[in-house]
Amino acid sequence: MPTLEQLLETFRRIETLHSRTDVHGEKAAAAEAMLRIRRLLAEYQAADPPVEYRFTMEHDWSRKLFVALLRRYGLAPYRYSRQRYTTVMVRVPKSFVDETLWPEFLQFSDVLEKHLDEITERVIASALQGDTSDAAVVAGAPGLPGPIH
Repeated sequence: MPTLEQLLETFRRIETLHSRTDVHGEKAAAAEAMLRIRRLLAEYQAADPPVEYRFTMEHDWSRKLFVALLRRYGLAPYRYSRQRYTTVMVRVPKSFVDETLWPEFLQFSDVLEKHLDEITERVIASALQGDTSDAAVVAGAPGLPGPIH
């Protein structure tokens, strides 16, 4: 399982990739990548006016990740009253969402999901001494109620 530092380095590499720069390797590169993405966002905003987007996140951790990414780039996430907690609204240029924000989020999300899955497997195996494999698939008619325990 990767260490926290390895996970952070992976995040820095993803951000560098999406900043469209060839600077690699140091923490300074991550800071430069963030500034470069902010400059890209400003360029997109000048050419493509922001529109309101609604994103729905399946997991609490993915919503937190997405909100943090938005804030990192100076965007203001919000939700309207009576919207679900899993909903994130933001005004952003479509081109920035399509070319930078969403692809970067998907990569971050994939890395973090794999890391969280590995932690879950280890905790279940260690604390519960349990089998972490999926439930068995059995033949039968789906949708019929079975015994309730």
